[in-house]
Amino acid sequence: MSKLRPNPTLKDLPVYQPGRPIEEVARELGLPFDSIIKLASNENPFGPSPMALKAMREAVRKVNLYPDGNAYYLKNKLAEKLGVPTDNLILGNGSNEIIEFIGHAFINPECEVVVSEYCFAIYPIITKMFGGKLVVTKAKNYGHDLKAMLDAITEKTTVVFVANPNNPTGTMVSNDELFNFIEKVPEHTLIALDEAYIEFLDNPADTISYVKRGKENLLLMRTFSKIYGLAGLRLGYGIAHKDIVAILEKVRQPFNINLVAQAAGIAALDDVEHIDRTKKNNKEGIKFYEEQLAKLGIEYVPTSANFILVKVGDGQKVFVELQKLGVIVRPMGGYGLPEWVRITIGTPQENKRCIRSLKKVLGLK
Repeated sequence: MSKLRPNPTLKDLPVYQPGRPIEEVARELGLPFDSIIKLASNENPFGPSPMALKAMREAVRKVNLYPDGNAYYLKNKLAEKLGVPTDNLILGNGSNEIIEFIGHAFINPECEVVVSEYCFAIYPIITKMFGGKLVVTKAKNYGHDLKAMLDAITEKTTVVFVANPNNPTGTMVSNDELFNFIEKVPEHTLIALDEAYIEFLDNPADTISYVKRGKENLLLMRTFSKIYGLAGLRLGYGIAHKDIVAILEKVRQPFNINLVAQAAGIAALDDVEHIDRTKKNNKEGIKFYEEQLAKLGIEYVPTSANFILVKVGDGQKVFVELQKLGVIVRPMGGYGLPEWVRITIGTPQENKRCIRSLKKVLGLK
């Protein structure tokens, strides 16, 4: 028996379970790799930006060198695009790392962290990892009840996490509700606003305006994983008051953004055609799923993201049976939604195949 003494906070810490990779399913079920479609992790079905691919091919020749530890060119490109100074930006190895920075900087055994029921799984994991007390408010129509979250904030609350749109439910709050929330959260509480899916919205809330006006307790988190199609490179960023950024920089590891990711991010920001094509496909895909699910009498949660939450009865069983047909979705039992699966919006062909497979598994015509 090992005599090592790990951190006691790890004893009951759950391990995040990502969507299953195609390689794993192919190996386990003996299916051809090319016969499987993955609609589990909210990735871009068109792949990376072509401009980013070109930049990556050029950058890979230089991987014998360490990357720019401050990602000067990427940070300046982002600053130009967002209309903020570079000292309002921090880069992460995916926006997940930004969430971890929050844990290092703001969560400890003396504090409370407020989240919503059906929130992104990483928020509770990070809270427990750093010994904080998790306070969970009831959801409202599967989404955030911002009033309940405000009411849950106490003098001990150091962080409140809100995802808008929310993962895994696809729900979002109105812009007015969000602005009211931002203005009413007390100054001692960091508002960690996760905007991973903001690029899919037609009329997103202008949350950056708060940062520009000097809001001192707001951190916006965004990513290149979704609409930009760079999930495999792990690239995200935070937008906040320079004092928040300075605090988070103290816990950021050097060279956390690799050389290839930096080059890809710079190029992806300019690929408007790829972004527009992805957004158009997503709108059409949502419409397709909503029409098909309604015809089949299957309940779903209206979505504002690039995935849709679908009630299928036994979510784990449906997930397993769909895999046998070469379709990977995401079961939601770990989120307290055992009757549901989450389906990423794919290409038109992938969406049609998913519905055909779902009908077969559920015994529907």
